[in-house]
Amino acid sequence: MVMEPKKNIQESASDLGSSDLLLLKENALNVAAEGITIADMRLPEQPLIYINEGFERLTGYSAKSMIGKNCRFLQGNDTDPETVQKIRDALATGNECTVEILNYDRDSRPFWNRLSLTPVINDAGEVTHFIGVQSDITEIKNTEEALRKANNQLEIANRRMTRNLEAAARIQRSLLPERERQFDGILFASLVQPCDELGGDALNWVPLGENRFAVYTVDVSGHGVRASLLSVTLSHWFSRILELPASSNFSSSPVEVAEVLNSQFQMSSENVQYFTMCFGVVDLDQGEFRFVTAGSPPIAVLRSTGETEILNIEGFPIGLVEEATYSESMITVSKGDRVFVYTDGVIEAENEDGEGFGTERLADKLLGTKSLTLANSLDSILDAVSSWEFGVGHRDDCSLLAFEIE
Repeated sequence: MVMEPKKNIQESASDLGSSDLLLLKENALNVAAEGITIADMRLPEQPLIYINEGFERLTGYSAKSMIGKNCRFLQGNDTDPETVQKIRDALATGNECTVEILNYDRDSRPFWNRLSLTPVINDAGEVTHFIGVQSDITEIKNTEEALRKANNQLEIANRRMTRNLEAAARIQRSLLPERERQFDGILFASLVQPCDELGGDALNWVPLGENRFAVYTVDVSGHGVRASLLSVTLSHWFSRILELPASSNFSSSPVEVAEVLNSQFQMSSENVQYFTMCFGVVDLDQGEFRFVTAGSPPIAVLRSTGETEILNIEGFPIGLVEEATYSESMITVSKGDRVFVYTDGVIEAENEDGEGFGTERLADKLLGTKSLTLANSLDSILDAVSSWEFGVGHRDDCSLLAFEIE
């Protein structure tokens, strides 16, 4: 069997009679999902002379009832006047136009119509007709409106959350000690750099009387609001306990502080947080610093002679072990000695190779800060940590507290 060659489009169309071709075009327009209309611009009121079945499905109006009428019957009370004027201007000037307009169907139900108007121009350059293509975009517009409202609600919630976080951060900063404070025989300095708006670190120094001063640093596990709430709670706890009169049964000894905290802030299924801590008491008359470490980094000492000491003393973080025991350590301090207590964000800061800043690098850095003021030495250390750390910003809170015997 010999196969006949396929006909091209022109040959296929030429096989149809004019009436068959018109019928084919009519059927094609009717099966289209969009509504299609033709308006005669040469007649008064520019009436519709053609409406396809898609238009009937979209609007509920029959072609028989609408032929000869202007398409403005689709407009209603909430139809935007500016959009209507844009359509009128396009018809008056003979220009193409595409708009999204709120129309109403035969049952007065609103729907969003994407209307595209295209002029038909004769050989004399006159606009004789306008072809209108209507598409129901109600679902799209409803989705856009729902998304807009959701975004607006999110923006409102975000602004409210930002204000609350800023207020909480101000409260948290208000609990920090002065940047630098001098007492008779001792100078204190501190620096706190949270990695988020709210931090989980806390520190302070508190005069106890009789030339004795309590110092502490706290680092709560995790970040954000939960960590900051516990941090603030601990700041209030220390403030209350360290201000108890000497006649109370609480001695403020480092071991007792650690044991009481561990009993009161045990980690549980409801409270999954723990914290590390260093708490100590400086006794200027005795020339001693007695302290307890509970999972905190090693204490660093810069002696007046220029020597550095790293005191790595282990202890359970507060809240991890129910009946943890703690032991007191003691170092002697004399004029010109500086003691640095800090949180692990300082020594655990990593460079691009994953190497931590470490205690050895910290000790080397301390040697270079001897000629600086105590507060400036903390700035220098934090700058070195920031330069070492890979990426933008700190990935953990960095807090430092130092005192110098004068």
